[in-house]
Amino acid sequence: MLGNLDWSTLQQLWWLIVSVVGGLFVFLTFVQGGQTLILTLAADANEKTLITNSLGRKWELTFTTLVLFGGAFYASFPLFYASSFGGAYWVWLAILFTFIIQAVSYEFRRKPNNFLGQKTYEIFLFINGTVGVLLIGAALGTFFTGSNFTLNAYNLVHWTHSLRGLEAAFSLFNLSFGLFLVFLARTLGALYLANNLDHDSLVRRLKKSGFNNLLCALPFLLYVLVSLILMDGYAVNPVSGVVTMEAHKYLNNLLQMPLNLVLLLSGLALVIVGVVLNRFTASVRGIWPAGLGTVLTCLAIFFLAGYNNTAFYPSKVDLASSLTIYNASSSHYTLTMMSYVALTVPFVLAYIIWVWRQMDSQKLTLKELTADKKSY
Repeated sequence: MLGNLDWSTLQQLWWLIVSVVGGLFVFLTFVQGGQTLILTLAADANEKTLITNSLGRKWELTFTTLVLFGGAFYASFPLFYASSFGGAYWVWLAILFTFIIQAVSYEFRRKPNNFLGQKTYEIFLFINGTVGVLLIGAALGTFFTGSNFTLNAYNLVHWTHSLRGLEAAFSLFNLSFGLFLVFLARTLGALYLANNLDHDSLVRRLKKSGFNNLLCALPFLLYVLVSLILMDGYAVNPVSGVVTMEAHKYLNNLLQMPLNLVLLLSGLALVIVGVVLNRFTASVRGIWPAGLGTVLTCLAIFFLAGYNNTAFYPSKVDLASSLTIYNASSSHYTLTMMSYVALTVPFVLAYIIWVWRQMDSQKLTLKELTADKKSY
């Protein structure tokens, strides 16, 4: 059945799958955002332990989804993987390093005879939640601003900047994109913790924190959106495959794909609804509309970068080296086989949802942590 689909349909299908996994990953960065609240919101050691353990029960989901995102990208669009990881390796190594110290922190924060002390590991978690997310945002920003690479006739990458990908963080657009993700993660982290913890005074502060962090995110979001509307983009000729600069390309994409515009606006509206629900009502369930809104917003961003004859990984120094979902994808056979495997994903998601509901069936309390000798 799937083998009868033409190659271009499979390429678009896999861009959709990668976009969904990417959107889920950004939602799950509530773990990283929550980690940054340990040092800035918790009033004492007990509150720090409560926040750490609530997030500690979910951090592996975020890490696994990041690996799944990378794996899906590698298998479906290997030329992107080879170009970006082969050329911009310093930025990816920096991102991975922040996730390594995250894993170490959860494992050793409360180990007996911990010579570094709990504060050191809490700082590590803060670095993962700020630097890690910031660099991921800067890397994703290059989908619109371009990167410094060329490909030769054998698709071997040559990176033309000595910082090997770290230079992305020095672009105002990429930096704003990254800072928006940092404050969005902090917002989602506050909403998640407010829904998961049984601690009245801490929950009251978390409800305020979610609103305040959304206010901090808005200037960066506004800058990114205005820039996307005004900037020129990398258009692909659907017949020849030649990449050229097109004035207001991403605005044109929004107008020519009205469903994408609806996704973007409804996603942002749902995030605001979730935060307002927590801040101005007694409800603590704002994480769910905000989480759905985050996924929809990310889908719109990915669609903007990859669909409607757009180069999703453009080269600033050589337009001919830019990557599209058509010239960077795996073969028809590989995409077909992976599509059959992808049919099992809904069952995996259903299992994850069931496990999540079991873990969160009761709110986390200090009494429960005191009795748990294996708490983080």
